[in-house]
Amino acid sequence: MSKHYPTITKNLSGNLASLRSNIPDVAKGFSALAAAATKDGTLDKKTKEFIALAIGVVKQCDGCIGFHAKALVELGATREEVSEILGMCMYMGGGPAFMYAADALLAYDQFKEELQK
Repeated sequence: MSKHYPTITKNLSGNLASLRSNIPDVAKGFSALAAAATKDGTLDKKTKEFIALAIGVVKQCDGCIGFHAKALVELGATREEVSEILGMCMYMGGGPAFMYAADALLAYDQFKEELQK
């Protein structure tokens, strides 16, 4: 059975909310770091999300893949752009990255389909 990334991210969001309530200062710090790191600068937000997706793939993080694939769909990334980034993941990360690259493309497709509904 294949993974369903909209469900993965929905479930994680609930778990993250629970954790945030237990460690609010740490969570606020992480959110501030995320906001600062992803805002447009020399690199635009879409480029930064490609980097985040690539890191999620090579670190084999389903949640990271889900959240960043969704962000890329929302930012208008094309399937071809995502595929090219995933090729770099495979080059740098070998076989395990190849497996998670396939999952990342699945995540992109699932979020794109949801957006089009």
